[in-house]
Amino acid sequence: MNRDEILKAGKIASEVKSWIRPKVKKGAPLLELAEMIEKKIRDLKGGIAFPVNLSINEYAAHYTPSHDDDSSAHGLLKVDFGVEVGGWIADNSFSTDLEDSSLNKRLIKSTEEALENAEHVLSNDTSLGKIGEKIEETIKSHGFNVVANLSGHSMEQYDLHAGVTVPNVNNNSQAKIGEGLYAIEPFATDGKGLIHEGKKGNIFILQKDKNTRDSLGREILEFIKDNYGSLPFASRWIVREFGTRAILSLNHLENEGILYQYPVLTEEKGKFVAQSENTFLIEKGKVINTSK
Repeated sequence: MNRDEILKAGKIASEVKSWIRPKVKKGAPLLELAEMIEKKIRDLKGGIAFPVNLSINEYAAHYTPSHDDDSSAHGLLKVDFGVEVGGWIADNSFSTDLEDSSLNKRLIKSTEEALENAEHVLSNDTSLGKIGEKIEETIKSHGFNVVANLSGHSMEQYDLHAGVTVPNVNNNSQAKIGEGLYAIEPFATDGKGLIHEGKKGNIFILQKDKNTRDSLGREILEFIKDNYGSLPFASRWIVREFGTRAILSLNHLENEGILYQYPVLTEEKGKFVAQSENTFLIEKGKVINTSK
């Protein structure tokens, strides 16, 4: 692990988060917000680890605006973005209430406290079950359910989800989290606490590198490999480079199993979801919140 690059990515993420918070207002175009965040990351000499997620109300994660998106910020908005430096990632998010809603505010508070309480028990010797227990009991103390089938995750260089799952509920696992780089991200809801896959969210990842008969698709595939590698990317980034004709080629590449498009993760309609997230570097005897 490159500790300096890990800490630099976290510092940029923290700075971007502080900068964008006051700019997230009701009615702001989602496309504009996403592009502002991504530009700020680049201006600070960071790389974009994945497309900015802007998920509203029952949408928990995996929605980024398309190139022609005309939707605007409202409701309970989750702002989730990642910064990479040398492939080392800082993954973080915050939720904001754009309706002056007591329910939204309480949901947000429950996830913020859950994240803070998880940090208090975090060490290389902490069991995964203990982390999940602390998150679950905090959110339930506010009268909400945890989204049980979403979780935190370990990260490696250029690998956003590296294999270790950090639960948001007590799964009774006695396995120690150990040293490494982890995103911890509690989700709270006034719904059942089980998300399902919804519509496509405009976020792709290279799934299998193989030949395609589509000529533009071949050009796009080389561009993806050269610029994003194993990291997720947005359809609008490809449209920016190749024009709207690229949309059909992205569909071809997806149908051929070369690309995978993430679906939006959603609760039942009318039930809201809040999220809080930071990245932690866990060393022997020390824990650093890199993106605080």
